[in-house]
Amino acid sequence: MLIVGIILSVFAIAFFCWLLFTLATYALPVFVGLTAAFAAYHHDAGVMGAFLVALLTGAVTLAVGQIAFAVIRSALIRAGIALVFAAPAAVAGYYATLGVAQIAIASQSWCAAFAAIGAILVGATAFTRIAVFVPPAAGGGTMPAHSQT
Repeated sequence: MLIVGIILSVFAIAFFCWLLFTLATYALPVFVGLTAAFAAYHHDAGVMGAFLVALLTGAVTLAVGQIAFAVIRSALIRAGIALVFAAPAAVAGYYATLGVAQIAIASQSWCAAFAAIGAILVGATAFTRIAVFVPPAAGGGTMPAHSQT
């Protein structure tokens, strides 16, 4: 019975690490949604109104970012859009990894090292999730004209 508890604990920790990692990649839409929710609540929209405002603004932020990244062809502007999404995700990933590392590691320098690695991974994941919605290049699945018979 003890072994089953240990195995389930390992799976639970792995699940929560995966959940933290996944949710940290959506840091910008969550931040925008929470900011809009607090503004709506303080302007007498009520709890339900603030929740709806948060949900709508967070979804619109994510959708606009993905559509803008897919439509705009300038590499510099795309890098800027990706940076806007990846930077808050990297900060969230840093602090999430730091919190998890401080549970298991006594050395602050090792905690900071693992947190930096977590920040890089979460920032790269946020960039990748934005870049996934870019359509493939035109003619990507066709054969070159000189090899067709």
